[in-house]
Amino acid sequence: MPELPEIMSRAREMKRALVGRTITDIEIIQPKCLNVTPRTFKRRLTGAKIQDVTHHGKWIFARTSQGHLLLNLGMGGDLLLTKRDRLPEKYQFIFDFDDGKCMSVRFWWFGYVHYVADGKLNKHEMTAKLGPNVLDVTLDEFRAMLEGRRGGIKTFLLNQERIAGIGNAYVHDILFLARLHPLRGIDTLKTGDIERLWEAIQQGLKPAAKKGGAYYEKRLSGKPGGFLFDDILIGYREGQPCPECGAKIVKLKTGSTHSYICPKCQPKKRAARRKKRSTRS
Repeated sequence: MPELPEIMSRAREMKRALVGRTITDIEIIQPKCLNVTPRTFKRRLTGAKIQDVTHHGKWIFARTSQGHLLLNLGMGGDLLLTKRDRLPEKYQFIFDFDDGKCMSVRFWWFGYVHYVADGKLNKHEMTAKLGPNVLDVTLDEFRAMLEGRRGGIKTFLLNQERIAGIGNAYVHDILFLARLHPLRGIDTLKTGDIERLWEAIQQGLKPAAKKGGAYYEKRLSGKPGGFLFDDILIGYREGQPCPECGAKIVKLKTGSTHSYICPKCQPKKRAARRKKRSTRS
């Protein structure tokens, strides 16, 4: 699934390549991905000029002269800037531009292509409820987010309504860098733990974003991302030695997901329970 590094990269590439271009036509193969009727979608965006491209969590936002185009690649997908005579074999949407080029949109499983009118982004249910982009959150803001919360730290990091952009691909290395077990309770984290976790988020996401995202996701040009499997520290490396201590990396069930951890570097600690003193009359 594309996460913040991939979505940041695609948004950056789209901004460089598409700003100033005008959408001249739209081909819709899979209308169930839309939030409006195909007729409305085409009518609202045909003739629209791309003005800016940004991102929020796992969504790409293209601001146009006639409203907003929102893209979510779901479990994976390709955005390809090409020409009509070089289209990929599979796609669900094609956006034609005034210079003869087009952008194809292909979802591996599911995804969303939405239109939102100007001034209505706060009404778009799927993005209005998102938390802030994780890399935009300062250390002080991160501390405040965790203050008074309970539950597992991995669950918090994956909750897009709390903090947007981290998924189950990058979270393994983030928690390893922070030396935190995925089931560690938020209420057990000390000041140093929170600072290490905030820094680990930066270290776990920024290198991938600089390299154009993961190798299994394609850039707008069709080339693969530059963040390779060799760049992953412990994620998906079950049975291999920990790069820090040499212990074998293990895979364990953590709620509805699996986690990869080093059992020595990421021990599961429990907060000591305070024993209530009983008073005798």
